[in-house]
Amino acid sequence: MAIPDSYRANFDTLLRAAADGALALLECTDAVTGDPRFVLCAVGREGGGDYVMTPFGHLADGNPFDLYRPPDTGASPPPTT
Repeated sequence: MAIPDSYRANFDTLLRAAADGALALLECTDAVTGDPRFVLCAVGREGGGDYVMTPFGHLADGNPFDLYRPPDTGASPPPTT
């Protein structure tokens, strides 16, 4: 599956924020569950000098390797030894 252009643009914004030292990790509240979340944000400024936090995603609870798998490419898995 191809990565959508909007996701690429957001990722590029995230990379620029990282290069500029303009990232923050904020504790927020999940809007659906009310649980605390630790959210990776880009930090910007509005015209009046106020800070603007743009959320990109939250850190995974527990072991993130248990939450995700690589995309299924249809290829056979490598042989095990």
